[in-house]
Amino acid sequence: MEGWDRPVAGALGVSADVAQTPGWPGDGQGDPSPPGKEPGFARGGPFFGLHASPGPKAAQARYTSPKGNKYVVFYLDLSFIFLLELKRCSMARGCLQGVKYLMFAFNLLFWLGGCGILGVGIWLAATQGNFATLSSSFPSLSAANLLIVTGTFVMAIGFVGCIGAIKENRCLLLTFFVALLLVFLLEACITILFFAYTDKHERRRETLGRWSLAAPSGTGDCGEGEGGHRGPARVRIDKYAQRDLKKGLHLYGTPGNVGLTNAWSIIQTDFRCCGVSNYTDWFEVYNATRVPDSCCLEFSESCGLHAPGTWWKAPCYETVKMWLQENLLAVGVFGLCTALVQILGLTFAMTMYCQVVKADTY
Repeated sequence: MEGWDRPVAGALGVSADVAQTPGWPGDGQGDPSPPGKEPGFARGGPFFGLHASPGPKAAQARYTSPKGNKYVVFYLDLSFIFLLELKRCSMARGCLQGVKYLMFAFNLLFWLGGCGILGVGIWLAATQGNFATLSSSFPSLSAANLLIVTGTFVMAIGFVGCIGAIKENRCLLLTFFVALLLVFLLEACITILFFAYTDKHERRRETLGRWSLAAPSGTGDCGEGEGGHRGPARVRIDKYAQRDLKKGLHLYGTPGNVGLTNAWSIIQTDFRCCGVSNYTDWFEVYNATRVPDSCCLEFSESCGLHAPGTWWKAPCYETVKMWLQENLLAVGVFGLCTALVQILGLTFAMTMYCQVVKADTY
């Protein structure tokens, strides 16, 4: 029996003894095939993976060929899997690069915006002193200081986002996401509280208005206190704000309070008002019947010493508050745009973070 008999017999599911019997193909004894034709297993070669003609050498090749084919298939499978993984990795890297550039561009604009805010704040602090410092209780709460703090914070967030995008650093990207999320949640809470308070205040005004119309004459103002139909909380806030602003009037024109002086002059000139609640607020400041020149209808040197008929009569507190209420829609649109920009930044940050994690796994 040749060397290929036992393996072929095992592959066909027959015992070695059967393979050694006379007439079994390849035993050299008998030829079950007609002359000129291949043995039965040779004709079924393609089915069994054997393609050579009979003979000792061909039989040996028929034994080693299946092993070689299996190895080739195994290597091809590995190559195919490798190519698939390489394609998936390339797609992930390509997606990561796209998000990376978008993230960098967004944070670059964010950082430039912070630079602009910081620059305006520094310019105000250098040229106008503590510009718009109206409160004597909070002298540091000026427009210049607020702009400087806001600009610095925005620049810091934008810088962290830019570096995180360039370096594809998960820690920096997560830090940027958390910081921006905290700012967004804080703004959302303030907005919700503001509208909830405004809605409650309006309902209270409507209720008190209906009650005053139904009440007998002379009792319509009962329980309202100062401020008409305004609620107690709103009245307390207004009283505190006006009292604090009136304290600030006594610092008008004094050394070291250039910012406060400029702020009051600009407000009274632009809003055409005088004093906090009335032009008489200035009488206590000067201990005389006079007002600053910025209160005059027609500005001129020492016009505040003239008769009250040449002064603005409107109170600045109520005038500015009415202006804010009239421009509430513009403030809301600005806040909505800011929220959309922040949501866009949060989306970019989290998308890139996930892409970096996915790319690292490949």
